[in-house]
Amino acid sequence: MSKINVMVNGLPGNMGKIISSSIAQDDRFQLVDASLTGPGILDKSVEVEGISVNLALPEDHESALKAALDKYGSYIIVDYSHPSAVNPNAELYCKVGIPFVMGTTGGDRAALIQTVENSGIAAVIAPNMAKQIVGFQAMMEYAANTFPGLFEGYSLTLEESHQQGKADTSGTAKAMVSYFNQMGVPFETDQIVQIRDPEQQKNDLGVPEEYLGGHGWHTYTLVSPDKTVKFSFTHNVNGRDIYRGGTADAVVYLNNKVGGGAKGRVFSMIEVMQGV
Repeated sequence: MSKINVMVNGLPGNMGKIISSSIAQDDRFQLVDASLTGPGILDKSVEVEGISVNLALPEDHESALKAALDKYGSYIIVDYSHPSAVNPNAELYCKVGIPFVMGTTGGDRAALIQTVENSGIAAVIAPNMAKQIVGFQAMMEYAANTFPGLFEGYSLTLEESHQQGKADTSGTAKAMVSYFNQMGVPFETDQIVQIRDPEQQKNDLGVPEEYLGGHGWHTYTLVSPDKTVKFSFTHNVNGRDIYRGGTADAVVYLNNKVGGGAKGRVFSMIEVMQGV
């Protein structure tokens, strides 16, 4: 079976490094030797598992995508860039005609989906690429659809803690809010408690010091009107390795869908895991 060419955008960022390294070591993939990066990045290239990957600044993004098409024929993009780049990047991918996996959170998600649906390409878009957490989200989505109003009258508190450099509120937390809303809990995304202070994370939450620079902790607490019943759901991720497998699965899934003629379609990680 021929390898799938994959461009990882967002280098030299932490997620970009981890995912590009994983792609380069996976026999199913060929890492494209170019990556779109953000403004102000001084590095011209980065070394990834023996491959020199050229970094393209914003003014060179379109030409870099087209040059890679000329060199590789076809490829799939994996985007782990920055929330501010989500929509302009997606618009460019659609313009040039390259299917993509959007691992970056933030941006205008409704506009992001609309951009793909109005285009001639397909994409996998998900607020979280970790398969186990996606599975947990699917369970909560099932509960929301099957038992609407289940927690009517309950109050919700939602805390999410991520590394200091994460600019946006957790996409996973936002998705979970919608499920709790369906289950009868009035809660707005601006009520999410967003923790980014390393001292608070270490001293109050107990995040291990070695993971202050890369973690994703979430706790959802539901309390009954009379305060006699409490439900608490927690998923704490230290490091970023959990995202490797889900991202690779999304690339393979999208490649198969594109090969089957999918256009103007947005697929979720739940669909990736179900293989539908």
